[in-house]
Amino acid sequence: MRGMGNMQNMMKQMQKMQKKMAEAQEELGEKTIEGTAGGGMVTVIVTGHKEIVEVNIKEEVVDPEDVEMLQDLVLAATNDALKKADELTNATMGQFTKGMNLPGMF
Repeated sequence: MRGMGNMQNMMKQMQKMQKKMAEAQEELGEKTIEGTAGGGMVTVIVTGHKEIVEVNIKEEVVDPEDVEMLQDLVLAATNDALKKADELTNATMGQFTKGMNLPGMF
């Protein structure tokens, strides 16, 4: 029954890994990422869980005649922040999936 010990060992490793993944996931939520547009005229701050926590708009960029440009800047800054959040998530969580050849886990 040598195989059983290996199986238990593997399960222990998996549980350890899951715990570390959960901790990393939690840490991501505490990190903030900044996205900007218009040379810093608009800044959007998101958490690693992709929650927008702050939107900053410099006064100079607020033009009642050109609301569309402001909307585009906010959109661009938001997308920038979300893209960076994705990159951070991939970098953080990627360390767990690397080197694990588990079918169905990619």
